[in-house]
Amino acid sequence: MDFRFSEEQELFRKSVRDFVNRELPKSWARDLEKDEHAFPYELFRKLADAGFHAIGIAEEYGGQGGDIMTQMILARELARSLAGLTWVWGITSFAGGKSVGIYGTEEQKRAHLPAIAAGREKWAIGFTEPGGGTDVLGALRTTATRADGGWVLNGQKTWSSMAHVADYILLLVRTTKEVEKQYQGVSLFMLPTASAGVTIREIPKLGMRALGSCDVFLDDVFVADEYLLGEPDQAWKMLLPTLNNERIMLSSFCVGILDGVLEDALAYAQQREAFGHKIGEFQSLQHHIANIAMWREQAELVVTKAAWMQARGLPCQREATMAKVIASELANQAADLGIQILGGMGYSAETDMQRYWRDSRLFRIGPITNEMARNSIAEGLGLPRSF
Repeated sequence: MDFRFSEEQELFRKSVRDFVNRELPKSWARDLEKDEHAFPYELFRKLADAGFHAIGIAEEYGGQGGDIMTQMILARELARSLAGLTWVWGITSFAGGKSVGIYGTEEQKRAHLPAIAAGREKWAIGFTEPGGGTDVLGALRTTATRADGGWVLNGQKTWSSMAHVADYILLLVRTTKEVEKQYQGVSLFMLPTASAGVTIREIPKLGMRALGSCDVFLDDVFVADEYLLGEPDQAWKMLLPTLNNERIMLSSFCVGILDGVLEDALAYAQQREAFGHKIGEFQSLQHHIANIAMWREQAELVVTKAAWMQARGLPCQREATMAKVIASELANQAADLGIQILGGMGYSAETDMQRYWRDSRLFRIGPITNEMARNSIAEGLGLPRSF
C-alpha cells in the first residue's frame, strides 16, 4: 500500500491549508460560537466561494469531481481550525451531494447537484428518532402513507443538524409496516423544509453550538412523488454503502482536530513559563505532547487506509468502522490532555482546546456509538450478534 499523496493531491492539500490560515483562522472559529443560535452563514458562503461544496460532485453537474481521498484531505484541513463546524460543509456534502449523486434520477441530479455545488442549497439529515439513538430501525416511527400524487408524512426526528437553515432534509421513513425484517419497508425522501406541517426546534447542546441541531416535527406533511429518492422500501440497502463514506469523513475531522491540538499544545509549551522555565522543558509535558503526536500518527494511518481502500472500490466496512472508533477516541483523548497542558487557559473559551474537546466528544457517540461500532467489528470477526 502506498499512501503517499499524488502531486495533485498534495497541491490541493497545500491550497486548502493556505485558505484555512487566511480565511478561517481559529480565532474566527471561536467567534462563530459566541452566539450559539446564529448559524455561520458567512462560513458557508466562504466554503462555497472556494468551491468546496463542489468537491465530490461530478463535473457534468457543476461539481469539481474528486474521490474520498480528496474529501478526506479537505475534511482534515478544515477541521484543524473549524473542528466540528466542518460539518457546515460535510452534512450537505453527504446528505445532498453524495446521496442524490448516487441514488437520484437524472431529473433530481439536474435539479439539486448544481445548486449544492454552488452553495445555493443546504441539506440536513433526518434519521434519528427520540426513542432510538443508534437503534435507527428499531425506533423508526415516522411514516409515509401513499396519497394522490405523493405521500403524507407523520412523525418526529431529532439531532437533525442544520435542519433549521436547510432547504431539504434527507429523511428516513417507514413506508411499509408489515415486514419480516426491520430493514425492509423503509424509504428516503428529500423533504423540503418549507413544506406545510414541518416544525423545527433547536436543541441546546455542549459542542458545535453555531451549527444548530434540531428536533423536526412532521404533521400530515405532503410531499410529491418527485421527492422520493431511489426505490420505495429499499432505503436501507441504499444507505449501507454510503455509511463507510460518512465514517471516513468523520474520522478525517478527528485527524484534523489532532492536528490542531498538537499545534496548539506545542505553541503553548514553547511560550508559557513557570518556575523559571518554559513548560516545554518539563519531562512530563514533553511526554504528553509526544503521546499526542503518536496518537495523530496512528489515526492518520488507519483513516488513510480506509479512504485508500474505498477509493479503489475495495470492501472497507471494517476498516472504516475501526477508523471511526480509533480516530474519535484519540482525538478526544488528545484534546483532554491538551486542556491539561494549557492548565487554566485550556479551560478558557479564549483558547481552542475546550472547543476541540467539546466537538470531538460527540464523535464518540454519533453517527454510531463506539460501543455499537465495536459490536459490528466483533461480529465481523465471527462472534455472535450481541444486540
